Amino acid sequence: MDVFTSLMDGFATALTPMNLLYAVIGVILGTAVGVLPGLGPAMTVALLLPVTSVLEPTSAFIMFAGIYYGGMYGGSTTSILLNTPGESSSVVTAIEGHKMAKAGRAAQALATAAIGSFVAGTIGTTLLAVCAPIVVKFAVSLGSPSYFAIMVLSLLAVTAVLGSSRLRGFASLGLGLAIGLIGMDSVTGQRRLTFGQPLLTDGLDIVVVAVAIFAVGEALWVAAHLRRTPLNVIPVGNPWMGKQDWKRSWKPWLRGTAFGFPFGALPAGGAEIPTFLSYVTEKRLSKHPEEFGHGAIEGVAGPEAANNASAAGTLTPLLAMGLPTNATAAVMLAAFTGYGIQPGPQLFESQGPLVWALIASLFIGNFLLLIINLPLAPLWAKLLQLPRPYLYAGILFFATLGAYSVNLQAFDLVLLLVLGALGFMMRRFGLPVLPLILGVILGPRLEGQLRQTLQLSAGNPAGLWSEPIAVGIYVIVAIILVWPLLLKLWRKSRPATAPVSTGGTDLGPENTVSEAPAAGGTQASEHAGSNVDAGHARARQEKL
Repeated sequence: MDVFTSLMDGFATALTPMNLLYAVIGVILGTAVGVLPGLGPAMTVALLLPVTSVLEPTSAFIMFAGIYYGGMYGGSTTSILLNTPGESSSVVTAIEGHKMAKAGRAAQALATAAIGSFVAGTIGTTLLAVCAPIVVKFAVSLGSPSYFAIMVLSLLAVTAVLGSSRLRGFASLGLGLAIGLIGMDSVTGQRRLTFGQPLLTDGLDIVVVAVAIFAVGEALWVAAHLRRTPLNVIPVGNPWMGKQDWKRSWKPWLRGTAFGFPFGALPAGGAEIPTFLSYVTEKRLSKHPEEFGHGAIEGVAGPEAANNASAAGTLTPLLAMGLPTNATAAVMLAAFTGYGIQPGPQLFESQGPLVWALIASLFIGNFLLLIINLPLAPLWAKLLQLPRPYLYAGILFFATLGAYSVNLQAFDLVLLLVLGALGFMMRRFGLPVLPLILGVILGPRLEGQLRQTLQLSAGNPAGLWSEPIAVGIYVIVAIILVWPLLLKLWRKSRPATAPVSTGGTDLGPENTVSEAPAAGGTQASEHAGSNVDAGHARARQEKL
């Protein structure tokens, strides 16, 4: 009953005329930026983060919710119309969605994606409202050793599945942790990695880091591989679904939701695995399996629902424990910290009205997404026809303007350029960007929990595993680190009578987009290879 009462109070706050206007603006802005080729929800949120910084916290996060869902829908639009997934989880949508568009069914593909997003987002946000307070009660009982262990698990689990190799994932994480060390030590007052520059004493602003790594790095990468051929955008028409389309879509929507939310709520969550699982499941259960690979509507409905349900699930560990599990959640954590708000077990107590207004605005943003973007789909398609040099020049302009507006310091523009070049080089050498962002955000918090744990144990390292939960988590960490080695040794010990097949493509967020075209032996990679634009910025690793 407390949850219901708090949620109603949140709706009362979110439905005020001014906050409702912010939600509408957020949905429109999020979709307008999200439909740009190569920009996923994380980059959309990072690029528009400075826009919300001028508002008071409640209004800012209500607008943020609209940007979040708008960016999610924009990513599916580019996947269906342009064959250009803005993020790895949209690859599966491109498999069947673009084939539907080429067959003259772009309207139906966009409609089932939008309605599936609405259904999954509504169910996922409901589960968020119910589950988050339960997770908070559990989190309050944890001590510093358990928190430190959970953070280590989150960093390692997310890093281990990204990029074309674990080495690259951990290299990216190391870069992020190093950037997170920049500034003054909160305990000793010692300056670290400031190189004598006083403006670095307070550390790097996470907004500048996120915008540089995501938006500037991506724009530089696209500019370096820009092809002069125009984009072939398929006309949309008026989105609608026939009776048969509804009949074939509603079950995939529900099944996709069931796949997406649990994976999103895990500390090592993400939308890549549930979207692939949803696609495989729909193919096996479909009464029209022959249509898969040629434009099956179930192949759009299920993965899109899984993607959006996972997006709602990622907010559970973010709000309840302060742990971001994907790039978008990491940028949202940056928004919280920018207002001096620390997500975690105490958030529901210290910032209860704000949190419940945010959850209520997720319902509102999800509904606005449906009623605004279905009629505007033809307009977004025309936006995609802008020449890409103008498109990415605009992105760089707004990224620069946004980074400068954070602190009004010209020094931030230098940092933006340096970190943008770092983001470009990471894409060149196949390093995933999410571990870096997680390292920058969670690194200082990880250090704080480590110091507190060692202080409580008088410097005895045994204090790190002084709680049963911490011991269990370290066992999981050991399995994550050792299992690939054991599996490799086991494969080598098998008789070499037949080649050993791994049976699929790595499902990591950064690797799914880039490696799928290169691996032609599996079904998912065959589809992704035929659907991902060869010149797309996300296909950078196949040359390595």
